[in-house]
Amino acid sequence: MVYAVVVGRYFLLSWLFYRVFHVWRWEKWKSKKINQRDYNPGQFRKEIIRSNMTAILFGISGAVLLLLWQKGYMKIYEDIHAYPIWWLPVSLIAALILQEIYYYWLHRWMHIPSIFRVVHKWHHESHIASPWTAFSFHPIEGLIQAIFLPLILLFLPMNLYVLIVMLTIMSVSSVINHLDIEIYPRWFARNIFGKSVIGATHHALHHKQYKYNFGLYFTWLDRMFKTESPVYDELIDEKTSTGLS
Repeated sequence: MVYAVVVGRYFLLSWLFYRVFHVWRWEKWKSKKINQRDYNPGQFRKEIIRSNMTAILFGISGAVLLLLWQKGYMKIYEDIHAYPIWWLPVSLIAALILQEIYYYWLHRWMHIPSIFRVVHKWHHESHIASPWTAFSFHPIEGLIQAIFLPLILLFLPMNLYVLIVMLTIMSVSSVINHLDIEIYPRWFARNIFGKSVIGATHHALHHKQYKYNFGLYFTWLDRMFKTESPVYDELIDEKTSTGLS
């Protein structure tokens, strides 16, 4: 059941974003495409197979989370009044920040050459990312990512509906970041909040350059630790200045 939800969410979002931006509205969005080369033959099929494997791991993780919640080990709660109302957004922000820190350093670790060859190379075989790349991970990488939520929910109280929002953010942001089309408008990319949010341009540079742009949702750790691509600001300005605004 959990697996069906995970894989269904992946297929729905990946298919929808691919069809809208790469097919139905392609003429409108093609100027925002980051890489102009075509996708490799068979790339989508490989990504879907690997993403299905990842969905199995995420499904197992979700099933374990539900079991531990039923046993009383998880800090998930249903009554929104069990904690102050302000805790609803604060818990979401806290979880996203914790995940950002976790993933940034995990990502840096996975780029150590000996680790990369075994674990992370699978993901980078998609030299040009697509919406189908979103869950295309080696099983070891999928497992390391899958354990994050069960671990933090052992100690971080979170409302059930906030958890659903977080899971949605995780899936949507992953598809957007692998879209290879910059969909954020110029005004967003240039305001304080928008400059902190990772989009397709930021992550496309990671797939192209490898040694830059390790963040998940936000750019601030890349900026803090000097791992943001030196061409990012110029490229995001170019991609948000052409066509749509």
